[in-house]
Amino acid sequence: MPHSAVVRIYATEQNPDYDSPWQARSPSSSTGSGVVIGPRQILTSAHVVADATFIQVQKSADPSKVVAKVVGICHDADLALLQVEDEVFMEGIKVPKLGAMPSRRDRVAVVGFPVGGDEVSITEGVVSRIEVLRYSHSQRYLLAVTVDAAINHGNSGGPVFRSGKVVGIAFQGLNDADGIGEMVPAPIIKNFLKGIKATPRMQLPALGVATQNLENPMLRERLKMRKEDSGVLVLRVEYGSSAWGILEEGDTLLKIDGSVVANNSTIAYGGLHRTRFDVILGEKRVGDKLSLQILRQGKRKNVSMVLKEKVEFVPRARYDVTPSYFIFGGLVFQTLCRDYLCTWDTWWEKAPKEFLHTYYSGSRTAKRLETVILSQILADEINVGYEGLFSESILSVNGKLPRDIQHLVALIDASKERVEIRTSSNSLIVLDVNKVRARTTAILERYHIERDRSVDLMAMVSNGKTIKPKKRALKSAAKRDDKAGPKNGAKAGPKLGPI
Repeated sequence: MPHSAVVRIYATEQNPDYDSPWQARSPSSSTGSGVVIGPRQILTSAHVVADATFIQVQKSADPSKVVAKVVGICHDADLALLQVEDEVFMEGIKVPKLGAMPSRRDRVAVVGFPVGGDEVSITEGVVSRIEVLRYSHSQRYLLAVTVDAAINHGNSGGPVFRSGKVVGIAFQGLNDADGIGEMVPAPIIKNFLKGIKATPRMQLPALGVATQNLENPMLRERLKMRKEDSGVLVLRVEYGSSAWGILEEGDTLLKIDGSVVANNSTIAYGGLHRTRFDVILGEKRVGDKLSLQILRQGKRKNVSMVLKEKVEFVPRARYDVTPSYFIFGGLVFQTLCRDYLCTWDTWWEKAPKEFLHTYYSGSRTAKRLETVILSQILADEINVGYEGLFSESILSVNGKLPRDIQHLVALIDASKERVEIRTSSNSLIVLDVNKVRARTTAILERYHIERDRSVDLMAMVSNGKTIKPKKRALKSAAKRDDKAGPKNGAKAGPKLGPI
């Protein structure tokens, strides 16, 4: 087993602060593991280097550390590729090959640097399960392999070997089970390595549909399905998704990519493993074509779609971005996302019920691409009386529903005399535009805020010229949980939402 290729990763990161979106949290540091898979190239987990400002790598037989940088990342699949800058880094390293998907009951070895020591650690186990599971880093449901070998803090990003070949990357464990770990399997790793050749920030595609099982015979009869038919019912199609304009509410999805969809939403993946029908998406890339067979009003149709990135009304996981915000008269506007909900401890219980309902059941439409919220109010003489109207969504600005935060900013910036804002409690906020603009500098200085809006919202006319925000350089992205691997099994609310 080529242990020389297993390395320890040291990362310093600085996460965004969704409570105060104009600033970042204090820097912190953590460690993870990785494996050399090519000349000065290291494969690891995305969450190991997420939002990293500085990365170093250490070989198991060498106490010195070398600087590395992220050259490819896919947060959906929790994978990242690092490039080491030191030219002599490869001395003494035997690069392992990538293997194939293991089978159940295959014996594997998890290698890495868990906390509690400085030496490389090896734990052996057996493959016990191969199915679609939730990736805690991205909240995506993708193919994963479960092994009865512990994956502890610091193990994340480390290789899983079988017969000397890398067959997976350890990425998370289970809170409620001892000695159980999960790895990203070889098919997804190979798809990632191909995908980042085209784009260093790879995203896996999604269908953009919510479905219902069809195990009830009366429901199947209602849909005019034959006895030999099986499939799932399309409940919702997300605006702008891969399925938008291709599938319709009420369609029955019979086959996907040639595989028969069972009434319990599963297919026989590889002819061996029965798991969720969206397992196919883990081996696809944005731009690929996908064939489907559907039943629409009793008639069979063969359709195809071009796969697109996942679109969400309330983003489940956002990385390599800072929060979008806009401050007007001390009112702080943001977009609703899971990162913002996580500012509440046990957010699935304590966050505002309106936000939770939107998170679990909201749907993206042409008129409303995201939910703009009033997250807090910075007290000032100009907003006296509005103190209790925070943590609400915005229904209208001057009578118009904002499609997204960019539209809200445009509506407010275009206001001449006063702005009228209606919140989700049907409360009304009225502000004098000229008085707000006169107070803006004082409010920002009082709360030590550099600007009234985030960089992405700063395209505006200044002295006759349009100022556009600069694109950020490639680097890894934000996370909230520990670096040793997000723990599946933790209370994280119901698993709802489109595929």
